[in-house]
Amino acid sequence: MSVVILSITDRSLGRIHTKETGFLLDLRFRSSCFGKKPGFCLAPQFPITDYQIPKIMKNGPSILLYLGVAYIVLLLGPIAGFDLPKILGEIASSPEVLIQQLLVGLVNGALIAIIALGYTMVYGIIELINFAHGDLYMLGAFASLTVFGAFGIQDGAPLGIAIPVMLVALVICSAFCAGLNIVVEKYAYRPLRNAPRLAPLISAIGVSFIFQNMGLFWGGLKAFIPVMGSNSAAPKSFPDLLPRVDILKALGIQTSIVFTTKDLIVLVVAVVLMVLLHVFVQYTRLGKAMRATAQSRDAAKIMGINVDQIIALTFLIGGALAGSAGILVGLYNNTIVFTMGFTAGLRAFTAAVLGGIGNIVGAMLGGVLIGLLSSLSDQYLSSRWTNAWVFGVLVVILAFRPGGLLGENVQEKV
Repeated sequence: MSVVILSITDRSLGRIHTKETGFLLDLRFRSSCFGKKPGFCLAPQFPITDYQIPKIMKNGPSILLYLGVAYIVLLLGPIAGFDLPKILGEIASSPEVLIQQLLVGLVNGALIAIIALGYTMVYGIIELINFAHGDLYMLGAFASLTVFGAFGIQDGAPLGIAIPVMLVALVICSAFCAGLNIVVEKYAYRPLRNAPRLAPLISAIGVSFIFQNMGLFWGGLKAFIPVMGSNSAAPKSFPDLLPRVDILKALGIQTSIVFTTKDLIVLVVAVVLMVLLHVFVQYTRLGKAMRATAQSRDAAKIMGINVDQIIALTFLIGGALAGSAGILVGLYNNTIVFTMGFTAGLRAFTAAVLGGIGNIVGAMLGGVLIGLLSSLSDQYLSSRWTNAWVFGVLVVILAFRPGGLLGENVQEKV
């Protein structure tokens, strides 16, 4: 839409500046206007530079947005626990607590980032927000608990037995979620690929409800899977298998900060998975085909790329990451529930949008930021307002960078 500036001068009734053309147009009364009867005419004069436009008129919307955000923070901040002097005092009196929360947020953010990668990969290829991805991660956690129950693994099992079973569970859960994701893509999403965008979106929401009810049904199979317990909707206890050795104390550092081997294992596995995915997409032949399909499916077909196969590969990788995240979260939190996919999926989707949906590195960055924001809000603000602060930060960032932190603001051509 053109930005129009009208100024009255002594020589003309007005001057109009159009941002696209950069010309100054005079509105004059003439005896002949393009060979027609006398009237007011628009005559192009000379190009006008940006410095002739008042800066307040150019930056007005941004300034108003800054003022609006500041007003809302000052008005609602104290209600939501944002008492800056109190927070700074707590940090100054106990910096160890801040470091502890940063470590907790880093580990949780890495887990969120793994789930967010599934969102961002699917969107980057076919521009579909796969809302069923969070519930797929929940099914991965249930599958891993089933594997542990089948091997009879319980809390405190020896590492010599627990490690091989964990590796087997990781492979089985990743394969299960990857296969389930491919089936969903083939029968629920592929037929709607050329339909209006709302149709596959509604289909994804429907698949999400199906997965959630699958988890509810799975949790009630006590007769076949005793570890599920007697109540299908109740949280399930996950075996505590990862060691909890305090690394800092083992190194002789006396501090109240706790960073255990359990935190380190989860963080290292999450980082390795994210790095491997990034290397695969950037430097392998299939990764290049995925990027080409993301840019233009029609052009990829012309170049001989099997687009359906590449899209199925994307869903396979996303499903495998969801299964890996499911077992990691179960081992880290030691409890799972059939509704866990909704909350985790919502935060993972937020992380993908925050970092720039469709951007793998942006999804990693967004996941870490969401984890840090949540951890700091729980400690210094109020856990009741954590989601409000997280999504509030998202709204502010998207107001200034609609494409996300690392995304591109691409204008859609019509």
